[in-house]
Amino acid sequence: MSDVRHVLVLPDRDAAEAVAEELGERFGTDEEPRLVRDALAGEDDAEDAQWLVVLRDEGNRLDPGALDEFAARWDGWREEP
Repeated sequence: MSDVRHVLVLPDRDAAEAVAEELGERFGTDEEPRLVRDALAGEDDAEDAQWLVVLRDEGNRLDPGALDEFAARWDGWREEP
């Protein structure tokens, strides 16, 4: 089994938390995704931070295109590895 990670980039914490909550329902994931605050270079203000939702995908079973569409609902995107 391979250990693939998907990283969804969201504009704010609320969007990241909503995505993390709905991932299990939408994609049947068992493991809780990890939320990470990603401050933009040179910025200390929380308003200038993006939030990352990191999701482990053992067996590479999640469709990257479906994850792209899912993240886009919150003005986010999936980072390419």
